[in-house]
Amino acid sequence: MSPHHEHHITSPASLRDFVIGMSDGLTVPFALAAGLSGTIDASSLIVIAGIAEIAAGSISMGLGGYLAAKTEKEHYESEHKRELQEVELLPKVEAKEVADILADFGVPEAELPVVVAAICAHPEKWVDFMMRFELGLERPDPRRLLQSPLIIGSAYAVGGLVPLLPYMFVPHASQALPLSIAISLVALVAFGAFKGYCTGQRVWRSAAQTAIIGSLAAAAAYMIAKLVS
Repeated sequence: MSPHHEHHITSPASLRDFVIGMSDGLTVPFALAAGLSGTIDASSLIVIAGIAEIAAGSISMGLGGYLAAKTEKEHYESEHKRELQEVELLPKVEAKEVADILADFGVPEAELPVVVAAICAHPEKWVDFMMRFELGLERPDPRRLLQSPLIIGSAYAVGGLVPLLPYMFVPHASQALPLSIAISLVALVAFGAFKGYCTGQRVWRSAAQTAIIGSLAAAAAYMIAKLVS
């Protein structure tokens, strides 16, 4: 019998940050470049506007990632402190809650007192148990305060440069636009497939959804620019 291998994502938070950054990075600058191509023929101006948007977007989204990680950390610490006080001041009530949680997991009633006593014998582990199974909170990794903004901002910047590449080498926007659309669609499909693989979704469905969303955003920006100009 062949050995059983389980496929699990070891860092879902980092993957989520990468997906957030890359998804917006591939979509927003793509839409901006397409929209400007409807009114401007100088590729250099589109490159300047695109790089400025990428810089602003990377900083903004990176800051958002930092604030989200900081809020998550502060929320966990606040709830942990409250739960620790409840364990110290209301041990019987908290022990009853442990028993209720274990009963929901199917622990036989006859075995509940032994299991509850074992958990409650270690206050810190007891609090961790309540945090996870009563409140549904996992202890956040303190490294995420730095990792989250770096991953989101970097992914946004990398994704944002993709649709701008043709404009860096082709002087006329009208000629660069079809190339930008082509490589952006390839990048969106590849990113969507990667996201689907990592999240356990159907790869081609995820790829198609990502490409369609990015295409609609770019098409809307282009049409609006055409109508306004």
